[in-house]
Amino acid sequence: MGFDTRVLTGVGVLAAVTEAGSFARAAETLGLTPSGVSRAVARLEGRVGVRLFDRTPRSVTLTEEGHRFYAQVVPLLASIEEVATDIAGTSAAVSGRLRVNIDPWFARMVLAPRLSRFMSQYPLLSVEMTVSNHREEMMTGADVAIRFGPTDDSSLIARKLLETRVLTCAAPVYIQKRGVPATPHDLIHHEALLFRDPQTGRPFPWEFARKGKVIEINVRGRFTTDDPSAAVAACVAGQGVFQSLELGLGAWLKSGKLVQILSDWAEERCPLYAYHHSRHHPPAKIRAFLDFVKEITADEASMPVKRTG
Repeated sequence: MGFDTRVLTGVGVLAAVTEAGSFARAAETLGLTPSGVSRAVARLEGRVGVRLFDRTPRSVTLTEEGHRFYAQVVPLLASIEEVATDIAGTSAAVSGRLRVNIDPWFARMVLAPRLSRFMSQYPLLSVEMTVSNHREEMMTGADVAIRFGPTDDSSLIARKLLETRVLTCAAPVYIQKRGVPATPHDLIHHEALLFRDPQTGRPFPWEFARKGKVIEINVRGRFTTDDPSAAVAACVAGQGVFQSLELGLGAWLKSGKLVQILSDWAEERCPLYAYHHSRHHPPAKIRAFLDFVKEITADEASMPVKRTG
């Protein structure tokens, strides 16, 4: 059977609709009419023999089969784009649109305050950032994603950027009022600020590691959030004790607004990974972004930490 070039066209239209969220917005991006986009999708669905989108008057979403199809064809589109870029002789140019999907903690605490440096370095590049905890669709419409935690089974390429410690900290005003816990078990008598796991909907457990020994403490607290900046603000205000990633806390620890407690029980590490589609050499814009991320995380990790207890 000969190759049907309309399939490739349909795949490009499918990707545009998925990223835009509607036929009308995809049509604007592609320079087509909404009916033209609809016909292209219908031809592709007829060719593959499954319905790829659920359509309602207000939204267009991928079906389960559509998700599987999209996940497998997007890397192929990226490879075609890379080949076209190489042939054009512009593979070294950092330009165009870079779409990133970033973990909220990293986005707010580390990346956003330093992003102007990256944008100034590459004036021909524009960045579209989505901030999300979720992993299931983190690469939908994204060139690169960044997440904390171990990798899972996926067709994505995962690049480990670093490991950061898990610290327990509090504000000096809280310590003056409640005292310094001498051991992790003392935390059952303290007010904990709880951070909700986006995957389970429950607060993350508090673990402590020392010399290969790991213990879990059943802490209690009246404040639970899924917003890292809110948790840090509450901790700085003296609301309670917070357990967090060291990466991103540098400014508060350096200023003394927060201090590390139980420092001899802080051997737990959490990895930070970058994800992208292509198994080949990634485009220059992705390489430049990942190099920048490694640079700013190194800067953050070099900040001194104030400890007590």
